[in-house]
Amino acid sequence: MRLASSLSLIRLPLLRRKFRSDAALEALRNASEAKTPNVVLYNYPSFSGAFSALFARIYHSRLNLPCIILPFSSVEPFRIEDISIEGLKECYFLDFIGPKGFALEVSRRTSCKIIGFDHRKSAHAIIPSNEECDGNLAFHVNLEKSSSTAVYEYFSAKLSETRFDNEDTVGLLNHKDQDRVEMILKYIEDGDLRRWNLPDTKAFNLGLREWRSKLNCISNSHLYEQLMEINVVDLITKGNTYLSCRLNAANKLLDKVFRVRLGRGLYGECLAVRADGNSDLSEEIGKELSRKSAAAGLRPIGAVIYMQRNNLKMCLRSTDSSADTSEVAKLGSGMMAGGND
Repeated sequence: MRLASSLSLIRLPLLRRKFRSDAALEALRNASEAKTPNVVLYNYPSFSGAFSALFARIYHSRLNLPCIILPFSSVEPFRIEDISIEGLKECYFLDFIGPKGFALEVSRRTSCKIIGFDHRKSAHAIIPSNEECDGNLAFHVNLEKSSSTAVYEYFSAKLSETRFDNEDTVGLLNHKDQDRVEMILKYIEDGDLRRWNLPDTKAFNLGLREWRSKLNCISNSHLYEQLMEINVVDLITKGNTYLSCRLNAANKLLDKVFRVRLGRGLYGECLAVRADGNSDLSEEIGKELSRKSAAAGLRPIGAVIYMQRNNLKMCLRSTDSSADTSEVAKLGSGMMAGGND
């Protein structure tokens, strides 16, 4: 599906990596001068946020509704006065609800309607109380559904309420793209809700890693077209390739294992390895060591030891759910007494 340019979508000035940047503020000033009635803010860097922004863009473009879409980062958030633009009628918060009091104050200053979506438990503490809320505030917080899925369903339903002479324009997505995008949403939801039920979900999320830096629509003017080209199979393939490379690199360090006494021997012994300069492989090395340690009759724990800023660090990993590495970790340096195997 190609996203046609629309005069109703406010074109963003080029190009800044900051979030509350000169480019973003200039876009908001231009939107205020044009009395743009719709503002969409999406959580950055979040895949649920980015896909939610995509669906908002398609909806407003399809109906030729003036709209400005911007990433919202908690690192450098917009201020209330930034968003309180002249002519604002509806403001969407996609994949986030706050800062606390932010939505309420924007609504009070502009009399606009706020529509927010989130799937996190923490959102409940940010939502204004019933006494503070009025008809202008609508928050959709569903702990069983990711924000991107909820936003997709919301704009699909909104669009279907509008009647068209041409039936092909009724759906938010065309038939060619719908199944592919909906499968992506299922995988994103599987990770967002920490279910990890779908096959190859770890590989999928690893495949998404390279996209995280591209989710800013200010610095990446092709974001929406790129999101429409993503497919699950390619991401899983990339993720498996990445995982395989990391496992191969980790295995090269497993030739020189030695034993360590955990908690000065109070928690038994396990296998360890020095991984100076390769601390990023701690997860893979630790889990493989955990399996080898269990096979050797030791505790099913792998210890990865490395130097970091002149400090000796140890990372503990286990593939056995009954092994509580947090209890061992509390003893700190006492874990590292041991000898070569």
